[in-house]
Amino acid sequence: MNMSVAPAVTLDPAKLEELLGRFVNDLGAAFHAVNAVIGDRLGLYTALAETGPASPEEVAARAGCDSRPVREWLRAQAAGGYVTCDPRNERYSLSPEQAFALADPHGMSLPGAFLAPIATAKTEPAITESFRTGSGVPWGSQHADLFPGTARFYGAGYAAELVPSWIPALEGVEDKLRTGARVADVGCGYGVATILMAQAYPNSSFTGFDIHEASIEAARERAAAEGVSGRVSFEVAAADTYPARELDLVTIFDAFHDLGDPAAAAHHVLASLLPDGTLMLAEPRAGDRVEENFNPVGRLFYNASTLICVPNSMSQDTGAALGAQAGEMRLREVLTGAGFTSVRRAAETPFNMILEARP
Repeated sequence: MNMSVAPAVTLDPAKLEELLGRFVNDLGAAFHAVNAVIGDRLGLYTALAETGPASPEEVAARAGCDSRPVREWLRAQAAGGYVTCDPRNERYSLSPEQAFALADPHGMSLPGAFLAPIATAKTEPAITESFRTGSGVPWGSQHADLFPGTARFYGAGYAAELVPSWIPALEGVEDKLRTGARVADVGCGYGVATILMAQAYPNSSFTGFDIHEASIEAARERAAAEGVSGRVSFEVAAADTYPARELDLVTIFDAFHDLGDPAAAAHHVLASLLPDGTLMLAEPRAGDRVEENFNPVGRLFYNASTLICVPNSMSQDTGAALGAQAGEMRLREVLTGAGFTSVRRAAETPFNMILEARP
């Protein structure tokens, strides 16, 4: 009888300890994501910001909650560095930076971004099956929490950069917007960027297009609440079939890589632009080589892309599946292949790169 024995494996204790450290950090972060969403929904961050240094009982009373789970929640938040604790009397507070990031309605809205990974966890069985079949998972088939979570994740960055930095970096575009331009925002989602532009440039008209009807309805409600319904509209339409023509500007914010056929969409955008029009493409920042993205931002986008972007693209015709870390070189290839003659990186942040494409 032939018996084989598995070769002995020699483990490096230091490397194993490092890996286990990463695991503990990630497992804690996964539980933290759920607690951050709970705190956001119950108004615990806001209550803490309003009460100042406070006991768990005071925070709970302000938020209308039971004090015992709130105490545990505060301890978890302090352990993660999201909340400040005075160990002398166990009173909790938010530093100015924590308050801006977590509780300020005009701040970074970080807790809301955790809705997105929690949503993918709820869709995990379908995503797992798509690994086996290659059939993908359409955007609209993800859990409903993904849509507001995505809007809140990107919204703070758009508010900080779009009007002050990104649009001025485009050649001649800001002058057109101030005078009066026709703009289409393709893949607009909840209309966060569309509405920001409409608020900043009242002489221009804006139309947001998206294939997800529920997001279009949410965008219309947001536009009405912000008082810009008269100069911004939202319609259900795909990136390669939207009806607008003779446009001065087309924008696509963090959606181009999600498309099933980005080449067809780029060709359609080109046909919809005036001869001196501009495509503004905001995409996740990425290096052209895979190893250039082995960093915290790349890790975030690769993981999100695995669960959201690639399955969405694969569920559509063509299924190009560029992924959220496609890189500038690959995006340039798609744009120039569609007929754009000029493509340049106009601006960048730690999370985004802005490409300007012209006919």
